Amino acid sequence: MRMKETAPARLMCAIFLTPIIALGLIFLILWLGLRPHAPKFHIHEFSVPGLSLGQPNGFQNASVAFNVTARNPNRRVRILYESLDGSVYYRDYQVGSVLLLNSFKQDPKNTTTLQYEVSGAMMMSTVSNQSWAEFTNDRERGTVIFRLQFKSVIQYKKSMWDLRHHRMHANCDVGVGSDGLILPNFRGKKCHTSLS
Repeated sequence: MRMKETAPARLMCAIFLTPIIALGLIFLILWLGLRPHAPKFHIHEFSVPGLSLGQPNGFQNASVAFNVTARNPNRRVRILYESLDGSVYYRDYQVGSVLLLNSFKQDPKNTTTLQYEVSGAMMMSTVSNQSWAEFTNDRERGTVIFRLQFKSVIQYKKSMWDLRHHRMHANCDVGVGSDGLILPNFRGKKCHTSLS
């Protein structure tokens, strides 16, 4: 008697579970296909000309030149940047900033080169005595570590679907020698990118 009762119960379970499992698989496949990846940044060149001259108590007369690539690693998803800001830090002290690009689109599997120089009014004029002493000590030791930071609000776009906005931060630690040129072990280094 129990065998006859379980057969209809199994049939009812199969009728209800089959569409749920099928929908679950469809959503999983769509999610995997539409799940966008964050842009990838790599630093190729970075220099601080005149670093060896030692500007007294500030970076206002200095300049920072860099060459960084931003890559859209997605196969079918375009990235829309509202704008792209770049800042240069020595330790936690911002020494310069620049608006790199106004809004732009980056197609799938595309690489954009960001080659800029931050100088003049874009450089901060004064630093604390302690920060300048730390900078001078690092320069005398032969390695000064800077951080290049990129910030933007990005949106992913697939065909006609616009996906939600994300705040993007990319941080590139880069070391220069006492001559102000990038150290070989930092050339081509991948930057840490985070989305929120």
